Amino acid sequence: MQVGSHSHAVTDGILDTLKRAGSGLKEVGVRFALAGGCAGYARGAAPSLHDVDFALVEEDVPLALKTLEGMGFRTERPPEDWLVKAYDKDGVLVDLIFMLADHPVTEAVIARADWLSTAALSLPVLEATDLVISWILPMSEHSCDYGGLLPTVRALREQVDWDRVAGVVAHSPYASTFLVLLERLGVIAPPNPATDTTWP
Repeated sequence: MQVGSHSHAVTDGILDTLKRAGSGLKEVGVRFALAGGCAGYARGAAPSLHDVDFALVEEDVPLALKTLEGMGFRTERPPEDWLVKAYDKDGVLVDLIFMLADHPVTEAVIARADWLSTAALSLPVLEATDLVISWILPMSEHSCDYGGLLPTVRALREQVDWDRVAGVVAHSPYASTFLVLLERLGVIAPPNPATDTTWP
């Protein structure tokens, strides 16, 4: 019972931070979309939330940081060159990601986002196909957690253009093998890889 209560408290804290940060970024016009586990949750997957991920256009990073700092977040620029971080007062982490799988976040990917009600707040959420690509394209021999991703992807499967996913990830043995696993498990039909592999 205590574990469950702790889990709910953690999830509630993350969703509170999501609402605060999301409303702040929305108000100042940052071009962003909810990404990561929170985006999966917004799209109907079971909550598996550790932090809040926003994908945003790199040009808007300074405005996003200034906005969150003004709201009391502590910000930092880590050594990684694809994101910056902001910590809410209760320690919940917000990742501001401007590179997805080594690809710059573009206005196009933000424009494709769907406005969904998330924790009682309307926010842009990465389009399901883009979301799945952002999860599986970075897979490598050092990071290849098929089991952890399966329940979330299964929940989203009807929202995803699998032909497009297959085309974009065809060059990655780890990502394309995950699609074979989904086929073998009956989660998806065998995709016909799209010829347009530009992404995002």
